[in-house]
Amino acid sequence: MGVFSKKDKIALDQQAISTLISEGSTITGNLNAPAVARIDGHVNGDVQVDEGLILGEKGLITGNITTKEMTIYGTVNGNIAVQSLEIKGTGKVTGDIETVTLLVEAGGVYNGHLAMSVTDTKQIKQIA
Repeated sequence: MGVFSKKDKIALDQQAISTLISEGSTITGNLNAPAVARIDGHVNGDVQVDEGLILGEKGLITGNITTKEMTIYGTVNGNIAVQSLEIKGTGKVTGDIETVTLLVEAGGVYNGHLAMSVTDTKQIKQIA
């Protein structure tokens, strides 16, 4: 991608949050959200978010995740299927990842299998 682009992409951290699971909250069961979600609490179940997902530093997801973009500051124990994934320095992932792009900052931890596709797909299939 060049310096000038036809679409100015807004960083996931800068987009409006439609769903917020606050620190201290626990959800047991699957979570489906229509746009961008931020999880600072605990989710025990599968998470499907249409646009993007931010997992805060104290956030924990135990289950599989499907979304377009994801930024991880917290902990994931499960498989992830995304187009773009960023694991920050405090992020920890244990599980398989299927993505188009991956960025892992120094200090970020990832244990699992990685599958990267070359082209940007419209739909990411859910990892079983």
